[in-house]
Parts: sequence; C-alpha cells; structure tokens
Amino acid sequence: MDAKCRVLFPSAFKKQIGEQEEYRFVVKKDIFENCLVLYTDEEWNRQNQIIRRKINPYNKEHNRFLRNFFRGTAELSLDGNGRFLLPKRLLEEVGIDKEIVMAGMDNKIEIWSKNVYESQDVQDDFATLAENILGGFESLED
Repeated sequence: MDAKCRVLFPSAFKKQIGEQEEYRFVVKKDIFENCLVLYTDEEWNRQNQIIRRKINPYNKEHNRFLRNFFRGTAELSLDGNGRFLLPKRLLEEVGIDKEIVMAGMDNKIEIWSKNVYESQDVQDDFATLAENILGGFESLED
C-alpha cells in the first residue's frame, strides 16, 4: 500500500474474477476478524440477496444487524493503473498502517495488516477446525 492508501489489485485475482470493463468492489470490516473484506460488485449483490431473504425490516433486532452490517462500507473501483483506494477510516479501524496481505477466501478477499496476519498461529487451530467441521462425515465424496 502506498502513502495515499492505494493498493495495486493483484493480477491473479483479476484472472479469477475474469475480464471486466470496469472492476467495481465493496469493502467493509469483517464481522468476525480484525481485517477488511473486499467483495466484487456481483458478490456483494449476492450477499445482500442472502441477507434480504432472512431479514424482517420491521424487526428491531434485524434493523440493528443491518445498520452494523452496512456501517463503514465503501464502494471502490480500479483506477487506470489497476489500483484502488482504501478508506483511511477503515484502515484505522483494523490497524492497517503500511504493509498488507490480501488473502483470497472463496467469494471474497480479506485484507489484513501484514503483522497481524503473520502473527496468527493457525496450524493447531486449523487442525481442530478441520476435525470438528469435517471429521464427522462418513464420506467426503458427497
């Protein structure tokens, strides 16, 4: 990330998304982790459809969820040099100052502070998660 908070969008992610006339994204703070999440415009719309199917706008708790879910979201697009500008308020919220790690996570890209990302001891946690989530199946071929 440069001094103006611009990030070069990796070509590997562009290949996965596919060629587009205009690359548009939505970025927000992750719900569970201290990182940012970058969605393509298409994926963001899909996520909103999932939420709309489960939300009653006349339920106070649902409204509170929506308010917090959308809090701090920002729309981004790539400039002529293939970069996007991350909002400083979001960077400050997750403690990103200079170096970042962009990690592909199926339908989204997580943006982490390099120090935080590299300091996580994930091997034991991941092994336990894999066992808890996948260990009870009779067959993994289904």
